[in-house]
Amino acid sequence: MPHISVKMLKGRSEDQKDRLAEALKETIINVLHLPSKYVSVSIEDFTAEKWQEVFKEEITDKPDAMKIMPDYDPKSFL
Repeated sequence: MPHISVKMLKGRSEDQKDRLAEALKETIINVLHLPSKYVSVSIEDFTAEKWQEVFKEEITDKPDAMKIMPDYDPKSFL
């Protein structure tokens, strides 16, 4: 605890994903004042088609869990 799960469209390099994971980990450590051993980060890539389902399940269907809502239509990626 805590675990951060990043879900995004395919297309980023492994280096970008590694840097993102490290930056997220460091932010969690600094904001929550936790040792790094408690922080985990995963990154999942999705096609634009699969993103439609993920968007609904993770964003549309969970309004109470959302802290920052996106301002785009996921169909714009199709």
